[in-house]
Amino acid sequence: MSFGKGCHLHLIDGSAFIFRAYHALPPLTRKSDGLPIGAVAGFCNMLYKQIEANKGPDAPTHVAVIFDYSGKTFRNEIYDKYKANRPPPPEDLRPQFPLTRDATRAFNIACHEVEGFEADDIIATLSRQAREAGGRCTIISSDKDLMQLVGGGVEMLDAMKNKRIDADGVREKFGVGPERVVDVQALAGDSVDNIPGAPGIGIKTAALLINEYGDLENLLEHAEEIKQPKRRQALIENADLIRLSKQLVTLVDDMDLDFTLDDLELKAPEPEPLLSFLTEMEFRTLTKRIADQMGVEPPAIEVSAAPVDTPDAPPFNAGKYEWVKDVDALTKWIERIYERGYVAVDTETTGLDTMRVDLVGISLSVEAGEACYIPLRHKESAGDDLFASDALAEGQMNFDVALTMLKPMLQDESILKIGQNMKYDAKIFARVGVDVAPIDDTMLLSYALHAGLHNHGMDALSERYLDHSPIPIKPLLGAGKSAITFDKVKVADAVPYAAEDADITLRLWQMFKPRLHVEQVTTVYETMERPLVPVLAQMEMNGIKVDRDVLSRMSNNFAQKMAALEAEIHELAGRSFNVGSPKQLGEILFDEMGLEGGKKGKTGAYATGADVLEDLAAEGNELAARVLDWRQLSKLKSTYTDALQDHINPDTGRVHTSYVIAGANTGRLASTDPNLQNIPVRTEEGRKIREAFVADEGKVLLSLDYSQIELRILAHIADIDALKQAFRDGLDIHAMTASEMFDVPLDEMTPDIRRKAKAINFGVIYGISGFGLARNLRIPRKEAQGFIDRYFERFPGIRTYMDTTVEYAKEHKYVKTLFGRKIHTPEMGSKGPRAGFAKRAAINAPIQGSAADIIRRAMVRMPEAIYGMPAKMLLQVHDELIFEVEEGAVDAVTKVVRDVMEGASMPAVKLDVPLIVDAGVGVNWAEAH
Repeated sequence: MSFGKGCHLHLIDGSAFIFRAYHALPPLTRKSDGLPIGAVAGFCNMLYKQIEANKGPDAPTHVAVIFDYSGKTFRNEIYDKYKANRPPPPEDLRPQFPLTRDATRAFNIACHEVEGFEADDIIATLSRQAREAGGRCTIISSDKDLMQLVGGGVEMLDAMKNKRIDADGVREKFGVGPERVVDVQALAGDSVDNIPGAPGIGIKTAALLINEYGDLENLLEHAEEIKQPKRRQALIENADLIRLSKQLVTLVDDMDLDFTLDDLELKAPEPEPLLSFLTEMEFRTLTKRIADQMGVEPPAIEVSAAPVDTPDAPPFNAGKYEWVKDVDALTKWIERIYERGYVAVDTETTGLDTMRVDLVGISLSVEAGEACYIPLRHKESAGDDLFASDALAEGQMNFDVALTMLKPMLQDESILKIGQNMKYDAKIFARVGVDVAPIDDTMLLSYALHAGLHNHGMDALSERYLDHSPIPIKPLLGAGKSAITFDKVKVADAVPYAAEDADITLRLWQMFKPRLHVEQVTTVYETMERPLVPVLAQMEMNGIKVDRDVLSRMSNNFAQKMAALEAEIHELAGRSFNVGSPKQLGEILFDEMGLEGGKKGKTGAYATGADVLEDLAAEGNELAARVLDWRQLSKLKSTYTDALQDHINPDTGRVHTSYVIAGANTGRLASTDPNLQNIPVRTEEGRKIREAFVADEGKVLLSLDYSQIELRILAHIADIDALKQAFRDGLDIHAMTASEMFDVPLDEMTPDIRRKAKAINFGVIYGISGFGLARNLRIPRKEAQGFIDRYFERFPGIRTYMDTTVEYAKEHKYVKTLFGRKIHTPEMGSKGPRAGFAKRAAINAPIQGSAADIIRRAMVRMPEAIYGMPAKMLLQVHDELIFEVEEGAVDAVTKVVRDVMEGASMPAVKLDVPLIVDAGVGVNWAEAH
């Protein structure tokens, strides 16, 4: 049916339906796996009600549900603060967005969204087309922004109130007709959407002014004539912002759409796809009601309350994996992926450095036991000798063709991409122009579920949870000097290895994802693990600039200092020896010099670790002290000033560290290749290394660092009134502790007493013993233990917290952070030294873990917060974030970042103490922090 006179188009505002459904209904989860489905249930009911209500002469002939495309729109390019104040959608609503699209299609209704535009723009364009074609249009929404479209055959319907909104209804709301709504909105602004408008002018005043002057431009031209001084000043000083506001509120009604009104013709729902979807969602009542109305038998919904551990998954069979060689084969896989709605993805590359390696092939799986490998860049010859060839092996797809086919699916919001350590694959895809989203990550699912129990690598997970040892990589690549890269592996050998990775990943996902809800860690995964992946991937790709010349000069300087120290050490020893040899050092210290405390290990050599040398140095032994200095310089030289030069990417001039999300049990990130979190900063030489980390020309490095965050969390968790009040009052917490402990008034505090209190404050968090504190402060052990005992007397809540936490850990075999992260404590029942370690770890985990969660939450929110600002987030060093910022934007960026960091615990946890963030700026990292 061609759209024209007599036709009636219904345009349903999908986002309005979703949010109304979400807020109107209590939380609901699918019984089989805990998936949140409350908003989907409400959405389906509203959609069905809309269909049932539209019978008779006013029924639509054409209908569509219009959705907002997630992400930025052209309005953000016009004004970067547009909608910046809007909070992100609730975490349990996010996974429901794609399901509402599926629901719309299941009801056989057209649904559309367009990247870069809002749903309102699509509605504006379609309503204009309907009007110009001589038909009618009803917009099913109560959104005031759509009221500018009313008139000439276009009206609105508030489905909740069953109230129609025509031109008179618009006048009732805005005080002007639909044609002047944008003028009033431009003047009044909108705090929800962050539209500036004119300060002090609301809807009523704006309508008054527009009715008096006719339109916005005429008003602004005659602003000086307005008698009221505040209004006059607001209009004159903000004329440009008001015009900008009009641009923001004016809907685009001439979009180029890839569908027509004819494509929106009303179609009756088909029983099979609709009932299949409703059954999959486990909507019993609605499924029965619709089945009865259609005159068909309702499908049975069988739900097991037990987690789905896929016990009936087929056995692994590498011979069944498919080698995808051509367009037809890949097309079939892509069709299967769209039918299923998710796919496990894995990449094969020429190495591990994501910034330098090449993509060799891609694996896919949508069904346990069924997977494929798409080889793309395997070489004809595996050898590196004179007869080796760089020609591509046969049986591979053209690289560009395959990527062109896969890219839409990999970027499609309706298809979930599942990976194991997805950050790696996402960076590989990003470098070939593919932004993979949305994602799930089996490594992070395991981390949320099993932190503290085992590591989360794929091989370990496969063996532990699938009882399957994956095909090893070593036989394919070889070892040592004869090792080859994956592009040299024969395709026939690569297919089973690579495809199996995708198969394993899919099976792990099917096992782990339902467990999130059962173990009550869905929020941890959805708010702190999964959304951190793209943030870290971008940081790693940004990298930080490193000055090679500075490192080179430092290396030479360290070499000279080491040579001078060696000469001094040889003189103290009375002879020359290899200072880097623990065996020779032990012989000199304990045999030749006759020092006490020497202990031999299994090899017969004396132990000369840092703890041994520190004890000797504390007793006044100069040789031990100088060796410690030499070792520190040696480590700085080899680990940093020499090695960092090899890590500078030749294409970017930057060092691109990689962050391990699932390394530390507590949620702390680890930095590798190179490790930029362990650069020692307590010594002058260590701090100097940070001078080599520099900003680009015209930019500076900005460092923002949480002040004493773990002590603040301890004060909150252990409910220590004195500490909480001190933090609220902004006191020097170490001086306050010293004053409490040693009965010294604050105005008589000495640096030495404060230093002791600081050591105890931080030591207690990590469960330090009298022995450890004695070593730190270089005081007798008995005195150190006395300090600790007095500390617990003055702050009894800390001892209570420790005892309670240990008991909880013993009973439950895990502890939790303030944000629900579970850290398992399997060794709580151990005997001997391990028992003490397990106890200290359990006490510290909720504190360190909560601090890690807070900075994770800040990082997840940061890209949105600094969007459009000339700033990039480069590094995270535990409690510190480092940005590269244009010089002129430092103050603005500092304010935004500080606000995000200091408010990161909210709204999940309201701390009893304020979080304080210190900021520093410099041309290099040393200056900035």
